[in-house]
Amino acid sequence: MRQDNQLLVITHLSQLITLVTGFGSLILPLVLWLTQKEKVSQMDTHGKNIINFQLSLILYCIICIPLILLFGLGLLGFAVLGVVSIIFPIVNAIRASRGETPTYPLSLNFIS
Repeated sequence: MRQDNQLLVITHLSQLITLVTGFGSLILPLVLWLTQKEKVSQMDTHGKNIINFQLSLILYCIICIPLILLFGLGLLGFAVLGVVSIIFPIVNAIRASRGETPTYPLSLNFIS
C-alpha cells in the first residue's frame, strides 16, 4: 500500500461537488473509497468516515423536513447542516494533508 495524502485530501474535498452540480456528495467519495481502499494507506478509514458523515447528513435532512411545520425549526436545521457540510470537509482535508485522522461531528456509525 502506498501513502497518498493528496488523494485523501481530494476525497475529502470531493464532498463539495454538491456546490457545483447539486448532487454527488455521497457518490464521488464512495467511488473513490471503493476503488482506492485496497491501494492507498488510510483510505479505508477516511472513506468510512466520509460515507458515515454523508449518510448522517442525509438522515438529518430527512428529519428536518417535518420540523419545518414546527415553528420553522427545520429551516434552521437545514441552515446548520449546510454550514456543517461545507466547513468539515475542508477542515478534514487539511487534517488529511497533515496525516491526521479525520473526525466528523454529528456522524452516526453506519459503516464500521
